[in-house]
Amino acid sequence: MKGFFRSNFQLEHPDLEREVFGLKFKNPVGLAAGFDKDAKLYQELSDLGFGFIEIGTLTPKPQPGNDKKRLFRLKEDEAIINRMGFNNGGVAAAVERLKKNKNVLIGGNIGKNKVTPNDKAVDDYLICFEALFDHVDYFVINVSSPNTPNLRELQDKEPLTRLLNSLQGENRKKVVQKPILLKIAPDLTNSQLLDIIDIVKETRIAGVIATNTTISRDGLTSENKEEMGGLSGKPLRKRATEVIQFLSEKSNKAFPIIGVGGIHSAEDAIEKLDAGASLIQLYTGFIYEGPGLIKEINKKLLEQKK
Repeated sequence: MKGFFRSNFQLEHPDLEREVFGLKFKNPVGLAAGFDKDAKLYQELSDLGFGFIEIGTLTPKPQPGNDKKRLFRLKEDEAIINRMGFNNGGVAAAVERLKKNKNVLIGGNIGKNKVTPNDKAVDDYLICFEALFDHVDYFVINVSSPNTPNLRELQDKEPLTRLLNSLQGENRKKVVQKPILLKIAPDLTNSQLLDIIDIVKETRIAGVIATNTTISRDGLTSENKEEMGGLSGKPLRKRATEVIQFLSEKSNKAFPIIGVGGIHSAEDAIEKLDAGASLIQLYTGFIYEGPGLIKEINKKLLEQKK
């Protein structure tokens, strides 16, 4: 089965390779966090042609997440609303599975437990950082999910700077440091995005993932559009691209951006890259369009090289 997936979905070519924040990616199309939360399927998902897999969001202790039903497909809008709530089996269990990794480039997306108050949040992120350090290639700090109460308050300048500086302090103690990225919400204002640029500069983290899911419901037509949670998929495409372009232009391309949000075609992917993204990630587009989308994007990127 592995051979079938690789021959049908993988596309490898030197022109697809990217070097970003010191890591070499075999192609720029990754899987966003939330799909393989517990690092159970990263090897198989990699066989579908992804250049990298982001696991998580992981928390120090296992937690069940929010009550079901908590995932809703908005077919008319080609979108998904989720309010999963960082359901995962805890970081220690994921580490055991990651020890079996065979050359898959892995990002570790980390968060805090629901019961942990915000003034203790740094401790949770540090626990996950230490546990995962030897088993992932880069880290993503998730303070932008709308599904953990008060989590997005950590995006404010002061707590976010403190959190990232604490993680960078631990990172600098290592013989070889790992890239740390920040995942941000699409609902930030331009003023808040300018704060993000300042924070990246001050804390010297490696880059930004733009964007997480949105709490906006503008323009939706599906009957379950009012469900609580974060919206992903086609309705997010335009706003995610705007955020990428704003960060890229206002920072003068000072740091790499991973673009995610509403990528359902090769053209959508190229839009993100043209806006300033160095890499992209799929989630909802992968669900709606299937694994052929990865190869479609990579083929289009190779055609552009000719």
